[in-house]
Amino acid sequence: MSVSSILGRRRRLNKTQKLSVAGISAMAAAALSFSLVPANADPKPEAESPVSAAPVVFASAAGTPQAKAVQASIIEQHSTAEKLVKAADLAKAKKAAAAKAKAAKAAEVKAQAKAKAEAKARAAAKVKAEAVVAKRSETQAASRSEARTPVYANNLDGWINQALDIMRAHGIPGSYDGLHRNIMRESTGNPNAVNGWDINAQNGTPSCGLLQVIQPTFSAYHVPGTSSNIYDPVANITAAANYAADKYGSIDNVNSAY
Repeated sequence: MSVSSILGRRRRLNKTQKLSVAGISAMAAAALSFSLVPANADPKPEAESPVSAAPVVFASAAGTPQAKAVQASIIEQHSTAEKLVKAADLAKAKKAAAAKAKAAKAAEVKAQAKAKAEAKARAAAKVKAEAVVAKRSETQAASRSEARTPVYANNLDGWINQALDIMRAHGIPGSYDGLHRNIMRESTGNPNAVNGWDINAQNGTPSCGLLQVIQPTFSAYHVPGTSSNIYDPVANITAAANYAADKYGSIDNVNSAY
């Protein structure tokens, strides 16, 4: 490996590693100097040529085994230092990548939590809005129902009209004229009228109410939703009309005692 290559690698070392390599290089140079001096040489330099001999000694010693060993040691030390630098850079890169991945994961978790909270808030708002709409619809329906609920007069006209509405709801045929005509013949419009002399009275079940119905017939043909009191005008009319529909097809077909 050339000196320029070694110097290029050295530039990438950190301060501590550069100092370490410099120390190793200095030691190697010292070792090389000592290895080039013969063991039996006179420690006192000759006075004639103290300087001119030095370059010759180093030039001639460059290819010796000791010099090659020192050079190889230096190269190995530089290679080891470069590997350490690469390992440190790799560890740093891994650490940075891990930190980046951790930050991305945290951001993802935060985004998911935010999305979940927003979805929950939207769902709660939707439920609240639906409750408001349902409440408004219920109120409006109640208002419409109240507005549609007819008010009947507490007299024969009102009783007949109310009975007709109930009869229509239950599919019982009959008209205002048919009901009115039979009521007037049977009781003259008196809801508390009682026949105490006919065969029904003699049998213990007198005819009662607007359409003079006996209790067994009233009970058998009672219309759900009406009073269970045989003297109740609407209940009496609807039960009698229900009985007439079964026996005669309609109260309109009844023109005499039935």
